[in-house]
Amino acid sequence: MYEDMETRWEGELPGTPEQIWDGITKHAGAWLWPIAYEPRVGGSERGLTSDGGTVTVWEPTRHFRTEASRPDGWFNVIDFRFDGNRLSLVHTCAMEASELAVQHDACIQHTNFYYHSLGEYLGHFAGREVHYLAFDDVPGSTADVCARLGIPATAVAGDKVEHGTIDYRAGSFVGVRTEDALLRIYGRDVWDWPVGFAVHTFDGTGDERRWRELLDLKAVA
Repeated sequence: MYEDMETRWEGELPGTPEQIWDGITKHAGAWLWPIAYEPRVGGSERGLTSDGGTVTVWEPTRHFRTEASRPDGWFNVIDFRFDGNRLSLVHTCAMEASELAVQHDACIQHTNFYYHSLGEYLGHFAGREVHYLAFDDVPGSTADVCARLGIPATAVAGDKVEHGTIDYRAGSFVGVRTEDALLRIYGRDVWDWPVGFAVHTFDGTGDERRWRELLDLKAVA
């Protein structure tokens, strides 16, 4: 049985209204993961939801909405409203009732991290093409992953670490910004899920072998 779940986020973002709009609708891989939207009402969404969805509002720099649904009653709706540099987001979806509490907590934590990352992209790398690399099943705990990446357990936002500067540390989620990349540790082990790691690189390269070695993952062929 499904129940409705709602998550909200609101905040100021750096950059022009056009850069913020483009960051969400054209450059999602720079801070979230690669998503493609056809730029019109009725256009397709590919990459945000498993079966794809539809753009239902397209008013550049003012209002954007995308929706997806299935015959079994599942749905996913994300509504973005823009007021200059201020973004207001409402994410509504159907979730299995038995998983609602855990999924809602996870959605809040992920949403806060994602939109902080959007701000980091807009503030430091806006308009630059990204190479996106993600690992969804990193062995060990969040603490183990941080140790492999040279991030001390006591490090806080603003601290210099081995690969750059801590730009986010909240609960088990950790972000590091380098001169040309955003490194993202998703400490999902707090919900008994595997730890995730993503690299958004803005220098035209993406060294998968290097990150696999650092994260103690199986080598690529």
